[in-house]
Amino acid sequence: MIPHMSPIRKRIRPGRKQVRAISNGVKKKSEHLVLAGLLKRLAPRIGARVLLEPEWKIAGQIQFDNGGKSYFRYNTLDLNPVGASDIAKDKDYANFFMRKMGYPTVRGKSFFSDEWCGAIGSKRNVHAAYRYAQTLGFPVIVKPNSGTQGTDVALVHTKKDFYRAMKQIFKHDRIALVQTYVRGRDYRIVVLDKEIISAYERIPLNVIGDGRSTIRQLLAKKSRAFVASSRDTRINMRDPRITAKLKHQGVALMSVPKLGEQIFLLDNANLSSGGDAVDVTKKIHPAFAKLAIQLTRDMGLRLCGVDLMIAGNVAQKPQKYWILEINAAPGLDHYVKTGKAQQKIVENLYLKVLNSLSHK
Repeated sequence: MIPHMSPIRKRIRPGRKQVRAISNGVKKKSEHLVLAGLLKRLAPRIGARVLLEPEWKIAGQIQFDNGGKSYFRYNTLDLNPVGASDIAKDKDYANFFMRKMGYPTVRGKSFFSDEWCGAIGSKRNVHAAYRYAQTLGFPVIVKPNSGTQGTDVALVHTKKDFYRAMKQIFKHDRIALVQTYVRGRDYRIVVLDKEIISAYERIPLNVIGDGRSTIRQLLAKKSRAFVASSRDTRINMRDPRITAKLKHQGVALMSVPKLGEQIFLLDNANLSSGGDAVDVTKKIHPAFAKLAIQLTRDMGLRLCGVDLMIAGNVAQKPQKYWILEINAAPGLDHYVKTGKAQQKIVENLYLKVLNSLSHK
């Protein structure tokens, strides 16, 4: 394997009043990360307190009543081992180890920006990536190797779209993955040690026609609903992936869907990109629960989000499925806003995390 080293993803410190990020066609504005506020509110229940760095409010120290201290930054807690967490952040390496242990991963290969090809003496550039995509057969998935929240993930059908998507990835990352497109239902299972904390189906950004409104109007209405429910996502209607997705369905932003007609606008199902969550925590088949717990352990993690694509559904005995990714810092910022039951699940998760950290 080629040494990946650190990605060149630009890191910009957010201002106190505004954090802006463009991800999957969604702009996040005035974002106050859920984790910091949640830990600050929950810590007193176990006799602990949280000290937040005051300027940015994204890094904190948890002070326990036994004198112990633990730290967090964004959604990353002092819980998972550093080495295992770093492997989980690198999709290519994570897939390698999961595949070697017999887990069904999505077929794919990593390719590099021209700059990185020159630095490491590799010929696996964007043109080699396109030739590989042809061997897989279009459509294919392209994604950054180190990205989160579905940023720059695209399903591409044509050569033009492929090169455009790869160019976008290489603006932020040295490494891109080209993968077979697998069909099914997208789930995330969140594991803490030997327990399933939550499981939910992720449905890509979509609108349902009312027979009168254009897709643009329906999207604007959905965006307002996000704001009303405190979801910090706003839809970027100029995202080329939305344009391409609509074109592939034979419609455009000014089209008027029929009453009850469902129109999908993105292929990735991340909640941060405007996707919907359907909670299935109580419906998950024991075999899938066992799989997620074992995978978390095999990857050296304690807290993990396991992303699955299932041909069928998570309530059925596993037959055909793929491990899409694992996440050592599964952000639940959007999941927590999907209902009171989900809010309770997230609170219970972090209470358990705090108790665990207090005994380290």
